[in-house]
Amino acid sequence: MMRRVTEDTKLNDTKRIERENSQEPWANNFHHRLYIYWLISTHWHSWANHHPLLLKSTIQTPPTLAPLFSLISTSSPSIFTLIIFSSLSVSSYPKNMLIVSVKWLLLLLITSSFSFFHVQSSVTKKAYIVQMDKSAMPDSFSDHLEWYASKIKSVTSQKEASEEDDLDRIIYSYETAFHGVAALLSEDEAEKLEEEHGVVAVFPETVYQLHTTRSPMFLGLEPADSTSIWSERLSDNDVIVGVLDTGIWPESESFNDTGFTSVPAHWKGACETGRAFTKHHCNKKIVGARVFYRGYEAASGKINEKDEYKSPRDQDGHGTHTAATVAGSPVRHANLLGYAQGTARGMAPGSRIAAYKVCWVGGCFSSDILSAVDHAVADGVNVLSISLGGGVSSYYRDSLSIASFGAMEMGVFVSCSAGNGGPDPISLTNVSPWITTVGASTMDRDFPAVVDLGKGKSITGVSLYRGRRNLSTKKKYPLVYTGSNSSTPDPNSLCLEGTLDPHTVAGKIVICDRGISPRVQKGQVVKDAGGVGLILTNTAANGEELVADSHLLPAVAVGETAGKLIKHYALTTPNAAATLEFLGTRLGIKPSPVVAAFSSRGPNFLSLEILKPDLVAPGVNILAAWSGDMGPSSLPTDHRKVRFNILSGTSMSCPHVSGVAALLKARHPDWSPAAIRSALMTTAYIHDNTHNPLRDASTGQPSTPYDHGAGHINPLKAHDPGLVYDITAQDYFEFLCTQKLTPLQLKVFGKSKRSCRHTLAGAGDLNYPAISAVFPDKVSVKTLTLHRTVTNVGPPVSKYHVAVSPFKGGVVKIEPEMLNFTSKHQKLSYKITLTTKSRQSTPEFGSLIWKDGVHKVRSPVVITWLPPL
Repeated sequence: MMRRVTEDTKLNDTKRIERENSQEPWANNFHHRLYIYWLISTHWHSWANHHPLLLKSTIQTPPTLAPLFSLISTSSPSIFTLIIFSSLSVSSYPKNMLIVSVKWLLLLLITSSFSFFHVQSSVTKKAYIVQMDKSAMPDSFSDHLEWYASKIKSVTSQKEASEEDDLDRIIYSYETAFHGVAALLSEDEAEKLEEEHGVVAVFPETVYQLHTTRSPMFLGLEPADSTSIWSERLSDNDVIVGVLDTGIWPESESFNDTGFTSVPAHWKGACETGRAFTKHHCNKKIVGARVFYRGYEAASGKINEKDEYKSPRDQDGHGTHTAATVAGSPVRHANLLGYAQGTARGMAPGSRIAAYKVCWVGGCFSSDILSAVDHAVADGVNVLSISLGGGVSSYYRDSLSIASFGAMEMGVFVSCSAGNGGPDPISLTNVSPWITTVGASTMDRDFPAVVDLGKGKSITGVSLYRGRRNLSTKKKYPLVYTGSNSSTPDPNSLCLEGTLDPHTVAGKIVICDRGISPRVQKGQVVKDAGGVGLILTNTAANGEELVADSHLLPAVAVGETAGKLIKHYALTTPNAAATLEFLGTRLGIKPSPVVAAFSSRGPNFLSLEILKPDLVAPGVNILAAWSGDMGPSSLPTDHRKVRFNILSGTSMSCPHVSGVAALLKARHPDWSPAAIRSALMTTAYIHDNTHNPLRDASTGQPSTPYDHGAGHINPLKAHDPGLVYDITAQDYFEFLCTQKLTPLQLKVFGKSKRSCRHTLAGAGDLNYPAISAVFPDKVSVKTLTLHRTVTNVGPPVSKYHVAVSPFKGGVVKIEPEMLNFTSKHQKLSYKITLTTKSRQSTPEFGSLIWKDGVHKVRSPVVITWLPPL
């Protein structure tokens, strides 16, 4: 049976290592990153089609620009050359090599891009998502599907039309959050179709990847004294959370429906059946389950049903874990191999779950995801939890962004993972302002393990190892390291498959650097070569962040500093030896929370005025339910069976926020998705349990809003935020009107016939809970004015006064400084005037807080001065 180690669950570090090798000085030069941003935002509308594959094949891309290159599916050679020049000019390339490279690239772009690739792709059929203007259907058609089929037929040749039915080309039709179809087309056909009347846009298929207990108590949802307003079991709430993932393992105790009332009346979904999944697997907890695979099969061929469940059943484990984190029922004595012993429960144990299986061994395809969102909204979900991402595209080219816009219009709260591209800047995915973007942080629980070097020298790391191959603490085992002692990964030290010599490592503890391959796979490589233990050392890319794994042999992960010490000892000490000891579970770890090193970072280069991520939530070492088909390490050689597993990734933090959003929706059913997100953001905290500012695990230094957004989620405060920043669907559309999109590009968001009323002076005027002011590159612009409106959801009569942190580069003035509310749901507006004193070369961070003596409504403030060109 094929098994997959997902990048988020075991944090495959390939991209991180590539970034590490090329980030100096590029990754640290904010000035040039903003220059790139300026190029994109200024020239986006003029770019013409070129192939990203060609771009990747002709240059060595600084990995910090990975999101940029995933976005450049459209570019003019001149603009693209400017972008390449700005990126290479701050690198270590010689000048003559730079000029030659850029000229050569430009020549290739001009002469090659419309020849080789066009020939290759013009004939082959693949899935395209076709968005239609539903209102443009002629009266001669009886239904929309008939009209869609006629459009497909109109672009196919007569020969092909006679050989296959046009409906066979259509793999999905979309009717709720999105209007149109997914169809099999050649590139030529797709280009012709885009010109047809009634066709709004045509998107190529995109592959998304998954972004991969103590947390309820850590978040205050299950305090020991049970006095929390959340402590009552909300078993009668009708909130339904749709989870788009790898499916669900229905036998898990986390999905027990004991004590639940009947399925909510507004639920219109289905319980689809298939291999090992029947109607009885749905219940009053799992109210629905669907499966989506047509896009995947169109790209990858038929699913081998011996290897994968072509049904909602979860073979991978990821979907079961995220669903249980959102809304799992309480399960006593939950643990992984004895670690993290306690009661496992989701954030919203009284809410219902609808599972939408969209991810397979080969990835998650956009046409399947879009169909799942469309069905979920029609089915009646209140919250969508989506722990996956696929790079960054412009808002109008991102099918998930467009679908989530449609979901938001229907009142559905959409939460997505920020991605595991940290600690590099500009590594975020899912940045649309109507999506709540969630980064990852640690909790105050850890799984310590010790590397004992003898003579009183011991180093603490982490591990989830529990097995029969234990090392004696009374003896030392030979220690071997085949690399050099540096923070930069050494190919000889990465313990990749086939790289270890059994004669060198047999019977020894092997030191391996993180990078390239999954961490647990390194343990398998050491085990296969005859090693008796593993010490996994962080490099500069990971810093001191420690993520525990369930290895197949005794293994301890240590931070960069400890790793250097151990490697130095192994390289300089004759007969170096050590042993490993495992200490179980420890609580009360300080400091916590800490922003995870892998958590993707801002700024949001699509729109600097929209601060992303929105907030962080627990995403490191999270215990939740697991598939009965997959071992805890996800390795094909791991035959251990566990009911719960511990995973890390923004895939784990996203469902925490989705679950708390479900709690808020149950308590405040009239709140909009924007109001819920506002409550979560304005009550988030920015200090750890030592009362110091939140820290970044990759550097040990204080994190910024580009790392943690508004801060760490605080459910206890979120239920009563005092004020909220509400945003309507039309407001979001007005934001898009500021983004230099053409009328046709705007139309992809206008299925309700929306038009620009130009109510926003700029993107910064969107009524977002975070405030990001961007001064243009013109030095003459000294003043910016932004506007916000708050809605009173607290006591009817209340008086708020404002406090703003000082900034080195400017003065922030708020008018009025006092807000006097006389009724509940009353709206009052205020103006923010920012005046430059001294333009800063890097952004400045601060906060704006409205206080009434009970509530503190906090907004992060970021001021950015774009550098003159």
